[in-house]
Amino acid sequence: MRIAVATQDRQRVDAHFASARTFMFYDIGPTGHTFLEAVQFDGVSDQSGRHAEDGDDRLSAKIGALEGSSLLFCRAIGGPAAARVVRARVHPIKLPADEPIGDVIERVRAMLEGNPPPWLRKALRDSEAGDERFIDDED
Repeated sequence: MRIAVATQDRQRVDAHFASARTFMFYDIGPTGHTFLEAVQFDGVSDQSGRHAEDGDDRLSAKIGALEGSSLLFCRAIGGPAAARVVRARVHPIKLPADEPIGDVIERVRAMLEGNPPPWLRKALRDSEAGDERFIDDED
């Protein structure tokens, strides 16, 4: 399972989705994990992630970077951005406090090792579904 974490310091899940400087990507399985890549976003000015001239492009770039991920961990995400992330077949998870990335990875790994909760099974299924699942959503 590929996950993304929104981070400012590359050590903790400590960023709002729209203002995150970096997304760190990991592949997690029941017996371990692998770091895949870090995607840097430059010039994000505020928690909305918007600049007057290119706010929507900035969110589009972040949502595009999530391709292939099942879960996104962040500190906060606005409703419209969350809806777009869900349409991209990624399940956003807001954490109540900053948390070390290693702790988040270990929690996901432990859930995968046992009997994953229903929301995680759904996120796994959704990430594996084809684009045809969303044809009706475009109306």
